[in-house]
Formats: sequence, structure tokens, C-alpha cells
Amino acid sequence: MAYKPFDLTGKVALVTGGNSGIGLGMAKAVAEAGADIAIWGTNAEKNEAARRALEETGRRITTLLCDVGDEAAVERSFAATLDTMGRVDACFANAGVSGRGLKSFLDMTMDEWHRVLRVNLDGAFLTFRTAARHMVERGGGGVLVGTASLAAIEAAPRSEHYAATKGGMISMTRALAVEFARHGIRAHSILPGWIETNMTANAVSNPKFHGNVMPRIPMRRWGTGDDFGGIAVYLVSDASRYHSGDTFVIDGGYSLY
Repeated sequence: MAYKPFDLTGKVALVTGGNSGIGLGMAKAVAEAGADIAIWGTNAEKNEAARRALEETGRRITTLLCDVGDEAAVERSFAATLDTMGRVDACFANAGVSGRGLKSFLDMTMDEWHRVLRVNLDGAFLTFRTAARHMVERGGGGVLVGTASLAAIEAAPRSEHYAATKGGMISMTRALAVEFARHGIRAHSILPGWIETNMTANAVSNPKFHGNVMPRIPMRRWGTGDDFGGIAVYLVSDASRYHSGDTFVIDGGYSLY
């Protein structure tokens, strides 16, 4: 007999940046556990491909074009999600951009700094704020989950803007966990290591990078989006009802070695 708290039937999960990579891996697992899924992304073709893949689970799936760094777009997309799905029980602020390859922090422009903060941190703030308002008003609790990065806790030279957003994600979710605990709302951050996604494609395919990094991963492989399915199901489920404010490192042991 399956462990009943992991049955997500009747729940709705929103995943920003959920049309590929880690976001899609989480969305797929949560759907397979019984939840309905809303995906927000900025690429219509990827949204459609994700919708088709997720509909194979038999769950209700909706996808919306949304730039999470745009306040009006977030409010509009959340309202549209509620119109279609009726509620949101779990919100994964997963949308993000990487820092562009700079030779030095000394060369970083204000435009580049704000480009990364706009999506990775402002976007998470706007998404969480809208979801938290809904969860408080509706009652019944919920969970807010942010995708951070090992860059938040390990040095990320020439990518200080990216690291700053991911450190901010951890701090924000911990604060949310305390402020909204009385409403039954939990909050966590997930820290991926080196995961094979569209964002990291250039790095993981580079022979020099592969030779430097792979020997430091005890599991001797890159992570995949599917590696985040289990933690996503746990965090949405009633099995984690008394668990809040945590940071989950999922990196194949990289940060230990």
C-alpha cells in the first residue's frame, strides 16, 4: 500500500520556468503523484511541449507565457491560473537566468547586474508575494519553494550577481517560513549542484570544464531535472506538514568533496 501522505490528488502546483530542466522534472513528478500543474514560461514552443508531456500523466495542465520580472504580468498570470485551476497549493519559484561569462567582476555593468536580479530575485519576490496573498486569503496553508543554487554558499567568481540572487533566495524563503507559519504556509529553498539543463549546456559540454568538475562529483554524473522530482513531491505533500525553512542541497555530493 502506498504511503497516503504522498498522494497529491486535489492539489495544484504552480512551477515558474517549468517548461524544461529542473522545473519540468519537478512538475512531472508532482503530476504523477496526483496534482494538477500550472506552468509559467517565456517560450511558447517549450510551454506547449511541456504541456503535451505533462498531459500524459492524466492531470489537468495549463501553461501561460509570463515574464516573472514584470509585476503586472505576474499578477495577470496568477489570476489566469486561478481562473483555470481554482487554487494554488504549492508555488515553485524556479524561473531563472544565468550570469553571462565575464572575464572579471570589474567588467560587470549595471545592466548586467540588474538583468540577473530582475528575474532571479525580483521574479521570485513577485511570484511568492502573489502566491502568499492567495494562500493567506484562501486558508488551508500551502508551500513556497525557491530554486537557489550552490552558488549561494560556495564561491562563484565572475558570477557575483547570480550568487547574490541565490543567496537572497535562501534568506527570503527562511523569512517567509517564519512570517507565514501561523497560516500553515511552509517555505524552503533547493540548492542544485551541476545539473545538465539548457542553462548549463555550454559548460557541461566543454571538455576542460568536464575534466575539472566531474572528478569532484562523487556520483560521477551530472544531475538531471528528474533528480528533483522526489523532493518536489515531498514538499507539496502532507508528509512535510511540520517541515519548514529548510535548504535542500541536491548535488550528487559535490559540496562535500
